[in-house]
Amino acid sequence: MFRKILIANRGEIAVRILRACRELGIRSVAVFSEADRKSLHVRLADEAYPIGPAPSRESYLCIDKLMDVARRTGCDALHPGYGFLAENAALPRACTDTGLTFIGPPADAMESLGSKTAGRQLARRADVPTVPGTNDPIEKPAEAQTLAHRMGYPVLLKAVAGGGGKGMRLVHSDAEFEPAFRDASSEAMNADAHGRVVSLGERECSVQRRHQKVIEEAPSPVITPNLRKKMGDAAVRLARAGRYVNAGTVEFLVDANLNFYFLEVNTRLQVEHPVTEQVTGLDLVKLQIAIAAGHRLPFAWESITPRGHAMEVRLYAEDPDNNFFPSPGKILSRHVPSGPGIRLDDGVYAGWTVPNDYDPLLSKLIAWGNSREETIARLRRALEEYTITGIKTNARLFRRILDEPDFLRGEIHTKWLDELLRRPRSTASLADENQPGNSASDAAAIAAAIWQSNQWDRHSSSSASSSDQPSRWKQEGRRAQLDRLP
Repeated sequence: MFRKILIANRGEIAVRILRACRELGIRSVAVFSEADRKSLHVRLADEAYPIGPAPSRESYLCIDKLMDVARRTGCDALHPGYGFLAENAALPRACTDTGLTFIGPPADAMESLGSKTAGRQLARRADVPTVPGTNDPIEKPAEAQTLAHRMGYPVLLKAVAGGGGKGMRLVHSDAEFEPAFRDASSEAMNADAHGRVVSLGERECSVQRRHQKVIEEAPSPVITPNLRKKMGDAAVRLARAGRYVNAGTVEFLVDANLNFYFLEVNTRLQVEHPVTEQVTGLDLVKLQIAIAAGHRLPFAWESITPRGHAMEVRLYAEDPDNNFFPSPGKILSRHVPSGPGIRLDDGVYAGWTVPNDYDPLLSKLIAWGNSREETIARLRRALEEYTITGIKTNARLFRRILDEPDFLRGEIHTKWLDELLRRPRSTASLADENQPGNSASDAAAIAAAIWQSNQWDRHSSSSASSSDQPSRWKQEGRRAQLDRLP
């Protein structure tokens, strides 16, 4: 096993990885930009080193700086987390040149599966169903437009590189094509280095805003056991064809007739990995570390039996009432939920200032229950308990989603949330939000009134005590004098 691991990331995922390291008895080394000097991952790591100014291109995206820290601190492995350099093949190659073990897939597998076009070509060869479209990159808008005419609108333009919904444009007509083209220019699995590839089941990620996931759950409410087996087989075939090692996610689209189509491979640990952990009982970060250290997967696919239901919401520092504009600033106070079936993966604390330089993800709130209904009830309760002051969050959006009949029935699709947000709020819903006590100002006013009342009671009690009752000191003194009398 490794002795010391460099965590080439920040925020909640850096905290998640260093906690796994601590449980395994491995020392952790954190890196931080000037904006993250007081971040939670810096406080919790065994060692922490600065790597530059706030802009990520001058800090977290600088491979040379990461390698320098790794060499100086004697690290023998590096974990990229997700985002930043996690899917950049230059990082595992730099690790190899430096003598570090990269905790993730080999560079060749990352390139063959991580590239949208190379991944589609490999999927075709592995007999994995793919979304209709081109298998080769198209550089000229006219060529892409000809293909769109043949397929029929609407079509989706997707950049060869890029993830997290970036570089995706939905085009409905010829008039939209050239501007969109210019702007654009999950089945979880684990594989060890000994040839064993295991599917860990699916995650439902259809609740998205502008192609970015906001709620994930496992298992999917629409997947049948037969479809789950077919998708799992396809994911395993693709991973083997690409000689993949370590954790990854194969993304599929499922249509109304339950036909599935390969979309892409995420060659890294996913943001939503906790929902898979909750229903399988596995620690995916520890598995990643063990696989990178050369260990075999300790189980076969057939032994994985999902238990219960899990759901995750991504809590961001953003204002849903202002077009989801980022809400950086100092966290004045926070109360985190707890209780049966609740997990919170976060990287913030009261008193910390949320910077404006990075993705505004604060925390991932995860609920587990024996059924989807129980999971939703627990998540509702946890969102009611979750409070944070000083910044705005999207917690209220999730309270709305969890009350929507379509969501409760599992009748969701990738455009569902965008359509919901365009609909006017019901009068009853708005009235409920405006009830006294539902706003931060109401809460502050109530707290101030309680404090003032307590102060008055204390003052009144003190006054009554001094005027109407004898002093305890005097009483004890008199008793002592009486005791000394003959």
